[in-house]
Amino acid sequence: PNYCHALNAHPHHTTLTMPTYTYQAVTEKHSCPRCRKAFEVIQPLAAPRLETCPECGAPIHKLIAAPAIGRSKSTLDQRAKAAGFHKLKKIGKGEYEKQY
Repeated sequence: PNYCHALNAHPHHTTLTMPTYTYQAVTEKHSCPRCRKAFEVIQPLAAPRLETCPECGAPIHKLIAAPAIGRSKSTLDQRAKAAGFHKLKKIGKGEYEKQY
């Protein structure tokens, strides 16, 4: 099966249940426009890693990317407020001020 998807693929066309891997040509000299720049592939964990570009057959390698741990489009305060929680700030001994 062809699991390849371009970096600019429409988000609704990808499957979120499989991990995304990023590949790039080993050498720029023997590459096509697709593998010269990094491209993403969505494939099952058990699938073997790609060794050649699906378009030109050039040798490629998997890139290591930093994990997206703790990244969110909203802040913790925004999510807590939306969920109905309140934030208190200590202003003195036994005294608190409501932030939201």
